Amino acid sequence: MNTAAVCSDLILFGTAGDLARRKLIPALYQLEKAGLLHKGTRIIGVARESKTAQEYTDWVYAQLEKFVTKEQIDADVWQRFANKLHYCAMDLGDCDSYQQLRQVIDSDADDAERATISYFATPPALFAAICEGLASVALNHESARVVLEKPLGHDLASSQAINQKVAEYFSESQIYRIDHYLGKETVLNLLALRFANSLFTDQWSHDRIDNIQITAAEQVGVEGRWGYYDDAGQLRDMVQNHLLQVLALIAMEPPTRLDAQSIRDEKLKVLRSLRPIDADNVADDSVRGQYTDGFSGDTKVPGYLKEEGAAAQSTTETFVALKAHIDNWRWSGVPFYLRTGKRMPQKRTEVVITFKPQPHNIFHETIGQLPPNRLIIRLQPDEGVEIEMMNKVPGLGQRMQLQPATLNLSFFKAFENKRIADAYERLLLEAIQGNQYLFVHRDEVECAWRWIDGIREAWENSGEAPRGYQAGTWGPAASVTMLAQDGREWDDEI
Repeated sequence: MNTAAVCSDLILFGTAGDLARRKLIPALYQLEKAGLLHKGTRIIGVARESKTAQEYTDWVYAQLEKFVTKEQIDADVWQRFANKLHYCAMDLGDCDSYQQLRQVIDSDADDAERATISYFATPPALFAAICEGLASVALNHESARVVLEKPLGHDLASSQAINQKVAEYFSESQIYRIDHYLGKETVLNLLALRFANSLFTDQWSHDRIDNIQITAAEQVGVEGRWGYYDDAGQLRDMVQNHLLQVLALIAMEPPTRLDAQSIRDEKLKVLRSLRPIDADNVADDSVRGQYTDGFSGDTKVPGYLKEEGAAAQSTTETFVALKAHIDNWRWSGVPFYLRTGKRMPQKRTEVVITFKPQPHNIFHETIGQLPPNRLIIRLQPDEGVEIEMMNKVPGLGQRMQLQPATLNLSFFKAFENKRIADAYERLLLEAIQGNQYLFVHRDEVECAWRWIDGIREAWENSGEAPRGYQAGTWGPAASVTMLAQDGREWDDEI
């Protein structure tokens, strides 16, 4: 066992939900397999359905068989993991029910000093009731922590209400707001790439960079969750958290230290420097779309308004493209193009940093214009980093022939003997160990919502409906036009 492991009680509220089944339980199993869970750690599943401890243990094993797909369940690891499992059936909205949770914790009490980590894998509407219930049985003590899943509200006002209610029972140092993008290896590698390599550190400003694109493309549609998705839309579901967090990591100044407060301070400065997108510039700096009938691969798929449970008059966007500006010295004049959508041709999340071209071309006799160097950071599916640069073509001849070449660092190939951990594994481990640097501060959440609310208000006031785009394409033609007006193209057009 890792000597740094922390003895803890990990309470999974909403243990029967999709997030817990697909992500949290498999992540905890992998932490056990890696020896990163303390031998005294207890995992307490909480849900409404009545189950015996054995029934819950059997159910957990079934989820592991289904979602730990690339390997067989190790019998020894499973036995250790199963010994950590407990279950509590209760009504999360009933404060008196939390006495049952307290009894489960006290029934297996020992003398070990424990941290209590409560993971809220539930709708945010239940967060206040859970906090009140935990406090009613003294489970909001000094060493207690709460992990909050997104979305934290649907606008600034609702986000502030949720944060304020949680803050009545837990201090900011006890609150861990999850954005699972921050647990991805490639997102973390942004810090190393930027601040451990002078090759990039010295080039990271408007002096050398022409533009930055951040794309999060999803091949799937709404996957049977039309009602939930229609209340959110792509701007709230993806831009407000994932894309803005990636943008902040790319654009922030060097933190003084590699700790939570220093990193959060620098990210917050970036979010506060975002130029508003409002009635004056929304037509030029934003495009929203909604997918229509088309194809996902070779399969014909229905449009958004024809999905199961759809309302025919919905104006919810399934695609967003934005041109963002950061009004500070480092990024003056550098556009950040953000794009995300459902029913795209492929699943792809990447950052493309295009550098300014060489000011003088000494190879003009063989190549009229030197293409710019590009740094491509792939977050998924094949995590890695690429550098596009010019190279001499081998061979004899009177003139030097050049062509673009790519230096490719694939994480899977470079570290083929290392297993790439899932983001939730890292985030759960950091929460257990009490490290907040990969979690989002309340000020970041509310600053991001303030910017997003301005865009939504401008859309609503414009009276324009989302532009249609065929499923299986890269979104409305207007998103291509937005870049073309600046003399630029999306990465997939190059």
